[in-house]
Amino acid sequence: MTVDPLQASRKITPVPNAGPDGRGLEVEPVTPLTDAELPRVTMVVLNWNGRQHLDKCFASALGLDYPEDKRELILVDNGSDDGSLAHVRANHPWVRIVENERNTGFSAGCNQGSRNAVDADVFVFLNNDLRVEPDFLRHLVAPIVRGACEATTARMRTWDGQALDSAGGGMNFHGIGIQRGHDQPDDERFAKPRLTLFACGGAMAMRADVFRETGGFDEDFFAYYEDVDLGWRTWLMGYSVRYEPKAICYHDLSSTSRRVPPERLRRLQVRNPLLVCFKNYDDANLQRVLPTMTGLALRRALLHLGPIDREPYRIEDMRTLPGAGWWGRFKQGWAKRRRTQVVNRVGVADLLALDELYGGWDHWMARRQSIQALRKRPDSEILPLFLHPHWRIEQDPAYASLQNGLSAFMQVDDMFAGLTNLGEEPI
Repeated sequence: MTVDPLQASRKITPVPNAGPDGRGLEVEPVTPLTDAELPRVTMVVLNWNGRQHLDKCFASALGLDYPEDKRELILVDNGSDDGSLAHVRANHPWVRIVENERNTGFSAGCNQGSRNAVDADVFVFLNNDLRVEPDFLRHLVAPIVRGACEATTARMRTWDGQALDSAGGGMNFHGIGIQRGHDQPDDERFAKPRLTLFACGGAMAMRADVFRETGGFDEDFFAYYEDVDLGWRTWLMGYSVRYEPKAICYHDLSSTSRRVPPERLRRLQVRNPLLVCFKNYDDANLQRVLPTMTGLALRRALLHLGPIDREPYRIEDMRTLPGAGWWGRFKQGWAKRRRTQVVNRVGVADLLALDELYGGWDHWMARRQSIQALRKRPDSEILPLFLHPHWRIEQDPAYASLQNGLSAFMQVDDMFAGLTNLGEEPI
């Protein structure tokens, strides 16, 4: 590939205010690539006990309209015990295998695959529960080769093709990711290329040199939101990410995560958005957002802890004190036995997520400083990509009141004035 590594960042102008319908983020299609212009691509597929998906994934990859001498596929297996590796060796000998003894997570596994690539110009990351159209790869890499961006994301449909899974992404101001178009009919709204905050890690391409320069996926994240983090960091460093609607694939949604206990997922799904914000906002904006997102995270934790009997915690409800004799001592001993309370593990996961940010303050501050030192683009050019900064998941009235109040008091509203761009509520 002969593109100047800085060409795209010079060509991309400041991100416009997209307006209520989001059309300001739309960009012009690029011209298709000839065979001679196609870059060498390494596709990385991560697997953890996903044997049932691999035949369909690899069959579609093998059927790509792309020269065989310009593509390779690496399977990174994260300690599967379902016979995945034996099955691949017997039925797909053309697939290169990187074998791990245990599950190292999505971030580390994808990075490992990229390090094992042979002379790749572009890395492509694909979920194992994905199938692609024959022209998928040509369209996905074309904007990168043309210098229109450094990373792209695909038009991801549901497995049956009846709805969208993702058509680019954004987030709210405290880090909760938005998959544009999720669970909506795939219509003309999603047929135009556009700038996007991040490329979904399940179907994305990125220049190999830029992937290495950005540091790749953050391995501290393990899984979830590593793609949001990488996308934001890519923009922060002066590069850009683009949604390419002609690169079409089909996704069997959350086929692996459905088998994991919810509290194990929840800890990462709460912690990692906090880390995305902590690492990537500039100082002034983080000082506004940090107390706001912390307060909201605490409120969500309380909502998910389950019903709590608050009477034992209220000194106002005590009418007398235990006596000093044996009966008083007995009552105090009985009260000690009641000092444990059953709570929902999902709520505990929320609290653990907060503790990992604040309990690891020095570590995360060092990580933040290393990223901010790379900044070439101000937050003001990145915030329009969020799409729906004040989107709220929880419908609890007290939560809504808290979000509105904190956002106003901490001047978060001022950061995003006029930048609600999605046009509809995310699902």
